[in-house]
Amino acid sequence: MSKNLLHSLFLSGVIIGFGLSPLSAQAQKQVSDTQVAAMVEALRLAAPQTGKANDGFYSAWQVKPETLRGWSRFCLKKELTPTQFENDATTARQVISCIVRRELNQQLTANKNNEIAAVRGAACWWMTGKYTGCNSGFTANYVQKVLGFYQQQRLSSGNRQ
Repeated sequence: MSKNLLHSLFLSGVIIGFGLSPLSAQAQKQVSDTQVAAMVEALRLAAPQTGKANDGFYSAWQVKPETLRGWSRFCLKKELTPTQFENDATTARQVISCIVRRELNQQLTANKNNEIAAVRGAACWWMTGKYTGCNSGFTANYVQKVLGFYQQQRLSSGNRQ
């Protein structure tokens, strides 16, 4: 084969290879807005209530200050104070939705698009910072509670995607 033909074939392969890579990335399932909304609401409904006014947790989702600072930087590109997070339910929901989308996407990939396993993994992470290990005690009960609320939310939304 001539040098020019080899060069052309090589370039064609590179171009085709680059051309296909976005397709394989798009083939991965991404969570729907409905799934994110269901998980956000499930986490809110399952949030442990301490019964104390100044328990160190903020918003309806009971988030720690150090956690919300990092999350707000990641999602909003600015750091929120606990008071800002607590007093602005719309912004709090925006940050929570952003983090839930990230975690559900990660868990759907890790669990081969198994939605229930993804919800369980994300709920475990939400409570413990780990995706596994919530098989007994308080954390298992919490994960089951989140899953139950999630399924209720999905059913009430007509299971749309």
